[in-house]
Amino acid sequence: MKITKTIVTLALAGLLSVSCKKAADTTEATAEKATETPKKEVVIAAQNVQTASFEIEGMTCAIGCAKTIEEELGALEGVQKATVDFDSKKATVVFDKTVQNQDNLTKVVEATADGKTYKVVLPKS
Repeated sequence: MKITKTIVTLALAGLLSVSCKKAADTTEATAEKATETPKKEVVIAAQNVQTASFEIEGMTCAIGCAKTIEEELGALEGVQKATVDFDSKKATVVFDKTVQNQDNLTKVVEATADGKTYKVVLPKS
């Protein structure tokens, strides 16, 4: 009978310590999210708005590749909106042409990850 009580007590203690750790991790994650500063919305004068669209070769997944490239482009100064569609392998970026240009956007995409994975294919004029 004592052995059974000991085993049950140890099992409960183990469960409590594991569940407390998960709760602490959740609390820390929530605190980290609260301290993040949200991205400021970029307002561009109408005469300076430019849109660039290009194809990206080398993407293998929507969550890792496309999302990472989208975040990299969206974080650039002067970029109002960046979207990367994994299925069509196409990126569309709305930016301030006085701050950014298509060459710089291309360099950022191609430098993402190891610098060799992604290749931008510009549309033929």
